[in-house]
Amino acid sequence: MEAPLEVRFHGRPITVLMRTPGHDEDLIRGFLFSEGIIRQAEELASLVRPEGLAGDDFGNVIDVHFQAGHRHPGLGRFFYRSASCGACGKNSIASLELKAAPLASNLEVQSAVLGRLPDLLRSAQPTFARSGGVHASGLFTPDGQLVAVREDVGRHNALDKLIGWALAENLVPLQQYLLLVSGRVSYELVQKAVVASIPILAAVGAPSSLAVELASQFQLTLVGFLRPSTMNLYAHSWRVRA
Repeated sequence: MEAPLEVRFHGRPITVLMRTPGHDEDLIRGFLFSEGIIRQAEELASLVRPEGLAGDDFGNVIDVHFQAGHRHPGLGRFFYRSASCGACGKNSIASLELKAAPLASNLEVQSAVLGRLPDLLRSAQPTFARSGGVHASGLFTPDGQLVAVREDVGRHNALDKLIGWALAENLVPLQQYLLLVSGRVSYELVQKAVVASIPILAAVGAPSSLAVELASQFQLTLVGFLRPSTMNLYAHSWRVRA
């Protein structure tokens, strides 16, 4: 299922996100964090579902209230963002630049542990089991324990939901966890992983060339085509032990 989610700041419409309904508050937290609007959950006073809505608006509007004195940079550049586009709403090439420090985590994982993760993620995807049409992002410990998973029709939404959950749980920065995504890796997913300080990003599909460049630049370990006994290592392979 895909439906629009209108995001308001203190009653003012700001942007529309196309998403799979569910965990909307996690999505908003993760979206605001990934975009640099907030740096911690405490900067949010509340996420409110406005009363009195009807029709398509019912259940599809969230009003964000920031703590007093909070300033939200980049407010003017937000507009409609589709489920397939993580960069929509950016108005210049310069705005795509990632402002973050390289990842300094010494986290390592055994290749055999990585090989088990796709099956674990698939078993925790109830929406995919019913529809076959959504992406997933899963957060794991280095010994292969699944911490949390989020699904969405948009791969970047699924990751925003996961980061938003971690933000609410005070787990960010996620330096001691690794991330597995169910599809290919675009540069937006690498950006979000870097902003959340996730040192290892693995995928069952292929990364884009820009994703590889970004991972190399920010010292993120990037794994693609992950299977039980094989994988491709694209950047900073030292974190994966044979």
